[in-house]
Amino acid sequence: MFIFGNFVLAVAKILDIVLEVYQWVVIISAIISWVNPDPYNPIVRFLYSVTEPVLRPIRRLIGGRLGPIDISPLVVILAIIFIQKFLISSLIELGYKIKGRAVI
Repeated sequence: MFIFGNFVLAVAKILDIVLEVYQWVVIISAIISWVNPDPYNPIVRFLYSVTEPVLRPIRRLIGGRLGPIDISPLVVILAIIFIQKFLISSLIELGYKIKGRAVI
C-alpha cells in the first residue's frame, strides 16, 4: 500500500505545480491585457490560447466586467487557491494516511 500512497503524493505534487504555473500564466495574461499588446506576438497568442478557454465561461457567467475592470482572472486565481488548499491538501493527507497504514 505504500506504493499507492507514494503515487497519490506524487499526483498531488504534480497537480500543485501545474496549478501554480497556471496561476502565474493567468496573472501574466491579466497584466499584459492592461497594455495594447501586438495580437500577432507568439507569447501573447500563447497566453490568450491558454487562458481564454477558462476565462470566457466566467466572463459569460458573471458578466466579466466591473466597470472597466475584468474580474474573471481574479475569480480563476481564487478558484486555483481553493483547489490547492482543499483538493491538493486532501490528496496529500490521504497519501500520508495510506503510507502510514503500510508501516503498521
